[in-house]
Amino acid sequence: MCGILGIVAQSPVNQLLYDGLLMLQHRGQDASGIVTAQGNTFHMHKGCGLVRDVFRTRNMRALNGNMGIGHVRYPTAGSASSSAEAQPFYVNSPFGIVLGHNGNLTNTGQLTEELFKADLRHVNTNSDSEVLLNVLAHELQAASRNYQLDPETIFAAVSGVHRRCRGAYAVVAMIAGYGLLAFRDPHGIRPLVFGVNENDLGDEYLIASESVSLDSLGFKLIRDVAPGEAIFIDEGGNFYNKQCAIKHSLNPCIFEYVYLARPDSVIDGISVYEARLNMGEYLAEKIARSMHHLDIDVVFPIPDSSRPSALQLANRLGVNFREGFVKNRYVGRTFIMPGQQQRRKSVRQKLNAMSVEFRGKNVLLVDDSIVRGTTSREIVQMAREAGANKIFFASAAPPIRYPNVYGIDMPTRQELIATDRSTEEICREIDADYLVFQDLDALNEAVSKISPTVKKFETSCFDGNYITGDVTLEYLRNIELQRNTNASLLRSRSTTQLDLSLVVSD
Repeated sequence: MCGILGIVAQSPVNQLLYDGLLMLQHRGQDASGIVTAQGNTFHMHKGCGLVRDVFRTRNMRALNGNMGIGHVRYPTAGSASSSAEAQPFYVNSPFGIVLGHNGNLTNTGQLTEELFKADLRHVNTNSDSEVLLNVLAHELQAASRNYQLDPETIFAAVSGVHRRCRGAYAVVAMIAGYGLLAFRDPHGIRPLVFGVNENDLGDEYLIASESVSLDSLGFKLIRDVAPGEAIFIDEGGNFYNKQCAIKHSLNPCIFEYVYLARPDSVIDGISVYEARLNMGEYLAEKIARSMHHLDIDVVFPIPDSSRPSALQLANRLGVNFREGFVKNRYVGRTFIMPGQQQRRKSVRQKLNAMSVEFRGKNVLLVDDSIVRGTTSREIVQMAREAGANKIFFASAAPPIRYPNVYGIDMPTRQELIATDRSTEEICREIDADYLVFQDLDALNEAVSKISPTVKKFETSCFDGNYITGDVTLEYLRNIELQRNTNASLLRSRSTTQLDLSLVVSD
């Protein structure tokens, strides 16, 4: 779940890229990066941290050019933040290329071996995005004649990427001296949209993870990039596109609508806000059937992404809707923070319960989903401490029982509270008096009814069906083993740092 941007304009793009990344900050808070192109020269600045912290005035002044790409990254849990893995990535052979990627490749190991043994290319980090960049560079070299590129040659290279790469990938890239390239995996798992600003000097184009970036920068949304499609915009602003995948189908990640995307975005023709309202309606119908014996005094949302669902749910049930938690907006999203201890501590820093709203009441807390259960357990405890009589909990999404391998930080089953637990057992784990989950069929209907053109969603974290067809039990076990190894290294590193600090203190 990263955020990507690409712009071809008629004037300097550094400020546009900065402002656009601010609108995508919710998609990643670990690292930020911008690369601009001025002729055959790239200007790059990137680092760990929020957009506002990574870029200073001196950095922005050095980002010259009318074309550029930007990236915000979120960390994979269990791995330390590293400036080496901040994007965009750069390679200089056979063409100067920079690339930003949102998603996750499921055949990274195979590709890394092919790059080293067959393609004679070196990968310097553990990032699958650098692997993807090198695959693209190799395919461009293979497709070109005398190292010259044109749109058809570039599209042929993207076809080669589709043949070799598996998993989820939405990509923006620049090729020095040529232009901006964007493409989306043949399953359309991760989002990618593009728009235009009709300028007197010529049309300007923007490609982004979410439509909210286009809205804020004054660009008109044209449409989503289709699964398997590639778009190329040359330095002169000429627009080209082509379907580059032999087989392609639209299967957007349904978790974008549940939690990841901003509510004011439109993804694959579906309003995220409207989808969340529908989730509340379907959840209210289930609650009316299964919880009619409970006396609910008030409905509280868990800020912020569950608010539309909670509001619609309360309206349908005819129950008061109130704000019971005040959110500290200067604390990051706990879901994407590495480490259970950091997430648990952050909940208390992030939310504060208002006793005046809870005292002596039977409350229904509505959240978008329950992943590890850490946040839910802390929130229920906060509600009890605030004086609630009984605490009922509702999730606008079904139980998350399986790893997501397509770019969301939930890769191992042992970390998911719903793994091998019934709803009643999960309820006891989070210490609620009653718990209800959305049904998967209802969730699919809540989102798909907005746009009939979307027939199927990527829902593997709920049902274990992986749309790319290459995710095996062995693959999942390897991920879990690697994740546990990384977590052990982090704990060891933290203990060493603590020991050193104690020595210094003495």
